[in-house]
Amino acid sequence: MKRFDLRHLKNDFYGRMLELMDKQIKDGENAIIIFEIGDFENIQKSADVIYEAGYTLMNSIKFTEVDWTLVIKKVAPEPRVVEEEAAKEEVK
Repeated sequence: MKRFDLRHLKNDFYGRMLELMDKQIKDGENAIIIFEIGDFENIQKSADVIYEAGYTLMNSIKFTEVDWTLVIKKVAPEPRVVEEEAAKEEVK
C-alpha cells in the first residue's frame, strides 16, 4: 500500500492520480490518495474517474475539514447495478 498526497494540485489531481495508479501501484495493491475537497463535485468525479479507469474504490472518506481520502485497489471494479440492469433489458 502506498500513500500519495495530491492536495497541492487542488482540483486538477485526476490525471496525476491515474498516472500514479498506472505506474506506481502493482496489480492487486492498494493506494491511498489524499486531495483537497475544494468543490464537492470532486468527490463524485473522483469515484467516476476511478471506475472508468478500471480500478476499485474501496473507501472514500473526509480526512479533515478541507481534505478527502480515497483508498483505491488496482483491480477491475464490479459492474454498476445500473449497467447490469440495462444489459438485462437489452437481452430481452
